[in-house]
Amino acid sequence: MTHSLIFNISVHWYIIMESRHMDLFLIPTVLLTSVTMLVNPVLSLCILCFPSLRQETRYLLLANMLFADMLFLAVNLAMVSCNSVGLHMPHWLCEFMMVSMVMTYSTSVLTVTLMVVDTYVAVRWPLRYKEILPPSRAKKIIMSLWVMAAVCPISLLVMFQVVMGNDDKRRPVCLMLIALHSLEKEMEVGVHLYFIIAVSLCTVLIVYCYIHLYIITKTSGIWRSRYSRARMTLLAHTLLLMMYFVPALVFAIELALLKRDTLSDVGVWINLANMCVLMLLPRCCTPYLYILRYREIYKTVQQVLWKKRPQSQRSAT
Repeated sequence: MTHSLIFNISVHWYIIMESRHMDLFLIPTVLLTSVTMLVNPVLSLCILCFPSLRQETRYLLLANMLFADMLFLAVNLAMVSCNSVGLHMPHWLCEFMMVSMVMTYSTSVLTVTLMVVDTYVAVRWPLRYKEILPPSRAKKIIMSLWVMAAVCPISLLVMFQVVMGNDDKRRPVCLMLIALHSLEKEMEVGVHLYFIIAVSLCTVLIVYCYIHLYIITKTSGIWRSRYSRARMTLLAHTLLLMMYFVPALVFAIELALLKRDTLSDVGVWINLANMCVLMLLPRCCTPYLYILRYREIYKTVQQVLWKKRPQSQRSAT
């Protein structure tokens, strides 16, 4: 029953995509992924190769987020491309791609949350910051983030195997949304509770840190100027955080719509807009935001990309 349900939804999904020419969503996916992949590797290498940046906890967290984003973009592009052409991929490959997407997305969200905590610790205890969050401890925390992010997708994979068994039937569309729709009610409630608790904890922690950051810094005068660097940085980070969390909310809406057993054009449009645009926008903005806002990163990237120019100028003089 479960196999036939998933197969029927997948076939119906692909028919809607093909009839409405929704394969054109592949264009913004390729564009946003390419724009991000042009900068992310360079920025990651700059952080990891230069000791001055590698010894900073905030830059290690940034490098981890960039790495998780690159993995997510690669898997997402492969999944969107396969779904657009109706490629009937093996079930094991589909499951691997779904697990990879959930794990990398969760890692990015957890890293963003930890970056807010890192900023709070640096402002709240500036003299003890190096002692509380040294680079060695940051590396262990980053490894723990990947383990925590892998718990949910691996648990989902086990549940899929229990519910579906060895399903050798190939489907034209591979989506986590359809796989979650096939779970039994008890398992579905557990998955929803896991995501709700995880998102709620991250949101509460971020709000708590931001409120206390404002309380700590409100007497320093950095908020008096409307266009102060601190105010603009906070605004940019807040916008970036919202862009990372909004796709998860949209995904919950998609699942609720599909649970009505009425697969419509609207549901497919929402899913494609989420996968091809909303999930990619924060990852596209992140590297450019940090290059523009952090002088150390900007100077390092400039030194790597244009290091031959100063040499030529010195030889001329």
